[in-house]
Amino acid sequence: MKRAVFLDRDGTLNIEARYLGDPDKLVIFPGAGTALRRLQDAGFLLFIVTNQSGIGRGYYTESDMHRVNERLIAELAPEGVHFEKIYFAPEAPELPSRGRKPSPQFLFDARDEFGVDLSRSFMVGDKRIDLECGWNAGVQQSILVRTGYGVEVEKSEAANLARAVVMDDMTAAARWILEQKA
Repeated sequence: MKRAVFLDRDGTLNIEARYLGDPDKLVIFPGAGTALRRLQDAGFLLFIVTNQSGIGRGYYTESDMHRVNERLIAELAPEGVHFEKIYFAPEAPELPSRGRKPSPQFLFDARDEFGVDLSRSFMVGDKRIDLECGWNAGVQQSILVRTGYGVEVEKSEAANLARAVVMDDMTAAARWILEQKA
C-alpha cells in the first residue's frame, strides 16, 4: 500500500483568490513546488482534493477550473511535481454532493484506485472542512496551514483543532510530514 498526501488547492498551494476561475490569477505560494517535490521524492503520491462551488454557483465553468488546474500543473512541472489525480466537487454547498469536503469520498476513491494506505497518509488544507475530510477518511494526520483561511481558522476554531497539526505553510507541512515515522 502506498502513502499519499492529499492537498486542498486554493489557500494551500496557491493564494486564495475567492472563486478562482481565471488561470491568469493563479499565484502559487513560494516554496510549494519544492515542498511537493520533496514529498514525492520520499515516495508519497500527491492528490488535490478541492471543493469548487464557484462552478455550482455559476461564477465560472468546469472548463475554467480545468484551465486553472492545467496552469498549476504546468507551473509545477519544471520542479518535477506530478499529481496522480485532481478530485473536485463542483456543487454549491447546499446541493447534494458525493465528494464535497468534509466528505472523505475522494480519499476513499484514491485508496481504491491507487492502492493508498489512508492510515499512513496525510491531508493538508487551510479550512476545518479539509481537516475533517482527512479525519473522516482515517488519515494519519490532518494538517492546517496558516495560508489562505488558515490563520482565521486557527483563531476562530481553536477548540475544534485539537487533533490537527498547525503549520505556517506547505514548506513547513512537508518538513513535518517527512519527519514522521513510516
